[in-house]
Amino acid sequence: MMTRRSPKVSRPAKVAATGEDRLTRLGPLPAPRSLTDALIERLTSEITSGQLPTGARLPTEQELIAATGVSRTVVREAVAALRAEGLVTTRQGVGAFVTDSRPFRINGGELGSLREVIEIMELRTGVEIEAAGLAAERASENHLAQIADAYRAIDQAIRRGESAVDQDFALHCRIAEATENPQFVHFLGYLGRFIIPRQTVRMTAGSPQERQAYLHRIQKEHDDIVQAIRAHAVAAARAAMRRHLVSSRKRYQKLAAALGED
Repeated sequence: MMTRRSPKVSRPAKVAATGEDRLTRLGPLPAPRSLTDALIERLTSEITSGQLPTGARLPTEQELIAATGVSRTVVREAVAALRAEGLVTTRQGVGAFVTDSRPFRINGGELGSLREVIEIMELRTGVEIEAAGLAAERASENHLAQIADAYRAIDQAIRRGESAVDQDFALHCRIAEATENPQFVHFLGYLGRFIIPRQTVRMTAGSPQERQAYLHRIQKEHDDIVQAIRAHAVAAARAAMRRHLVSSRKRYQKLAAALGED
């Protein structure tokens, strides 16, 4: 008796790499969603994060097709959408370039005074209080694990004598992710890591011991937020986030008054 062999199933050829450094972060896009929307989101993230700075040329059509595996139609629709949003401008025969009229974003160089730092903290308050409540309501076990990891990373940075700015921002981002609403994540991404005031206002006053004590007070406030989210205590999470942000704002208002900036 002859054994029938299963027919070979042809597989799509792998997309060749372009070799351009700026394309190494790009890869095949997931099929279940709109490819155009996915490409728009990815390129927008590259632009708003500064990885594609103002004046930079977008990868060509062929480069994007090779890197992402999408069609020419998808690429053209995505670039047209970015142009409509004012993120890029096109030059006939040359390509598409990142413009300087990007979505709202706070850069560290724009925060020239404590008054401006306090204004950003006021902006954060309403959004992040609600984010903490939604995180407490919706956080999965994976979200809780990531929040706990971010909290421990702050502890480790403080023990190393660092200001823990990046770790602090990461904790707030993990809480935003736990809302299961990507708009909270986008909001923090647009504001950037400079929402952490000690990134903008140098911590030069006081002794190293006093600065450590300051960071430990902030970390205790973080602990209250994390514990409430872990317990799925919505009201307590909102209250803890409010205390954290209001306390921080009051600290900087006091400093502004002392420096005559109120």
